[in-house]
Amino acid sequence: MRIILKWLLSAVALLAVAYLYPGVQVNSFGSALLAAAVIGLLNMIVRPVLVVLTLPVTIVTLGLFLFVINALLFWAASGLLSGFQVSGFVAALIGSLIYSLLGLIIEAALGGLLSKR
Repeated sequence: MRIILKWLLSAVALLAVAYLYPGVQVNSFGSALLAAAVIGLLNMIVRPVLVVLTLPVTIVTLGLFLFVINALLFWAASGLLSGFQVSGFVAALIGSLIYSLLGLIIEAALGGLLSKR
């Protein structure tokens, strides 16, 4: 139940990113659902490999390179899907930052709601 709720709320967050920032475009809620799933899969499978491979750069930049990794994965998801477009790397960076902030809010809300039950 928690995974489905997080997936739905992540899709809504992706729609909110598209509404707040014009560099990110989502065609429909179905496209947002698919994009949220692809972003989640990329974060689960590809992100750990990229973090390990770029560990020296991440250490030198005091962790700021992780923002670049998030933006690249956000941009890669838009390259894989037709209903989700990101206009460039800067748009991916800003979009991934907004999406991450909304994801933190979603996690906090789900943690509060589901722990009371």
